[in-house]
Amino acid sequence: MCGICGFYSKRAERIDDLVRMNDTMVHRGPDDHGEELYELHKSYSVGFGHRRLSIIDLSDCGHQPMHSIDGRVSIVFNGEIYNYRNLKKELVDYPFQSNCDTEIIIAAYLKWGISCVDKFNGMFALALLDRADDSLYLVRDRIGKKPLYYYRRDDNLYFASELKPIMKINGFSKEIAVDILGNYLHHMCVPTPYSIFKNVFKLSPGSILKFRYGELTIWKYWDISERYHYYAEDRITDFQIAKDELKKKLEGAVKERMIADVPVGAFLSGGYDSSLICAMAQKLTGRALKTYCIGFEQEELNEAGHARKIAEYLGTDHTELYISDKDMYDLLEDLPHYYDEPFADSSQIATMLVAKLAKKDVSVVLSGDGGDELFGGYNIYSKLQQAQKKDLEGAWIYYIRKMPLLGKRCFQNRTLLQRMVSDSRKRDIKTQIGVNNYIEIIRQILLREGISYYYPIESKYQVKEWDMRRMLLDMETYLPNDILCKVDRASMKYSLECRCPILDKNVMEYSFRLPQSMKDDRGNQKKILKSIAYDYIPASFLDRPKKGFGVPIDFWMRNQLREQLESYVEMNFLKRQGIFHADNVRKLVLSYIREGDKGKDSGANYSKIIWPYFIFQQWYVHYFNHDKE
Repeated sequence: MCGICGFYSKRAERIDDLVRMNDTMVHRGPDDHGEELYELHKSYSVGFGHRRLSIIDLSDCGHQPMHSIDGRVSIVFNGEIYNYRNLKKELVDYPFQSNCDTEIIIAAYLKWGISCVDKFNGMFALALLDRADDSLYLVRDRIGKKPLYYYRRDDNLYFASELKPIMKINGFSKEIAVDILGNYLHHMCVPTPYSIFKNVFKLSPGSILKFRYGELTIWKYWDISERYHYYAEDRITDFQIAKDELKKKLEGAVKERMIADVPVGAFLSGGYDSSLICAMAQKLTGRALKTYCIGFEQEELNEAGHARKIAEYLGTDHTELYISDKDMYDLLEDLPHYYDEPFADSSQIATMLVAKLAKKDVSVVLSGDGGDELFGGYNIYSKLQQAQKKDLEGAWIYYIRKMPLLGKRCFQNRTLLQRMVSDSRKRDIKTQIGVNNYIEIIRQILLREGISYYYPIESKYQVKEWDMRRMLLDMETYLPNDILCKVDRASMKYSLECRCPILDKNVMEYSFRLPQSMKDDRGNQKKILKSIAYDYIPASFLDRPKKGFGVPIDFWMRNQLREQLESYVEMNFLKRQGIFHADNVRKLVLSYIREGDKGKDSGANYSKIIWPYFIFQQWYVHYFNHDKE
């Protein structure tokens, strides 16, 4: 696990510029670093920077940038290729100088070209220079575990694992991409392929970018929709066969992720996914696996007791830490620095704390991320199943309500059903349930509309089941933009590598072969994963409502953070900023602060807008250092 950065440029770039970029990511790789410049034709040069967190082959042989024996290929790489040992058997003609997976990528490229990425099973973001034709390739893993940004400036290209190195580029203008702010406020994260800055983009998961002498092309080598339809053609209808095969693939994924030359542990929250991964890892390791959990003082949020019982049952070496509001609150100031752009999933704070706890003992942890998206673990999927059953009724209501007199007097309480006739919003049912129309409020506080609040990609899935369509959408958007971003930044803050067996390529593709009845079976969510988990852990230990990582953001914003939040709606500050409608956002925020819990229709209910607004302004002040007075 590392950090990478660099450029392909006609400008007079210096090694000192590259070092300055690379030094912003020490937390991603404190064990080693390397910066190199290469001269190309047509007055171009390439710079590669790398920060190393040593996991496999701790010797100097793993130093990056790394080069092929013949000098043709150079690479900087962030991540892990879990099947590198098997690939090495197919590359016996290459004279390997190390035991690390980085050199496997070089050898694979020399044999198969850039299509070698089809053979990789892992999490990765890499930059590869081929001097045979002076092509630079940027590649990101299939599901977006590892981040990769790029910045196009005239005929030059810059890239990095984070935004901080890009902000160090000479002459870089930190111009906010205001068109994405509405989407950010709605989803609480900046959607791929955009970033918070104009002309800076995230390379989409499963994509390859090629840059040569100022010409840029991007294509997908792994597409969720295409892969889903390909594997869905070969459905598995027998539950026991599906369970046995999925179990085998999960065990294989866990086994590969236990390979490391440093200590490996696991997060154990006590839920189905993390408990299953810990159980498999404990069985494979032959010793007490180190597991980690944080507990909360508020009993309604606390799952530490459940995790402890599971750890005792499995026989893991378990560590738990009870945290207070102050422990979480004290991390707030770190958010802009480590997340680079506004990111408002408040569970990031608790994730940081459990990562900090684990780093005391290990450099690698396993997690259960991906189980909800791949196997139907969110309540929205069950709600969409129910809504689809009533779709015909909803269509009739929609048209009846358009009739004079009759429509006004009938079905007054069936607004959800009649709205569901809009096929373009079936997956976004969350915006139609509840007392508040958040999108309309967001529109009122922004000076300009910008890109759509809805994801424009649902139509490509061509899936009849609404819940499956939403699951695919979440895999392509919510999973990489929120969940995986959160875990990457939170773990790398403490130089900790987080591996996700459920997001193994073979597991993901196998899940596409399973019918929905094996995932969310009329409200029995993650049915097949639960069945596998019960083979390791008694159901009585696992069957309970999910709590998640809770953060008291409402309390904070009306108390400890109140003064800071109020400063973000001062008229002079807002007018100088020129992004928000000063009167409207000020009215909204002050109403939220003052009305407290005064009713469902009051400003008290807008925390899902106020919190991302607060996070944006905190980020803005951090990076622009504007005086709010």
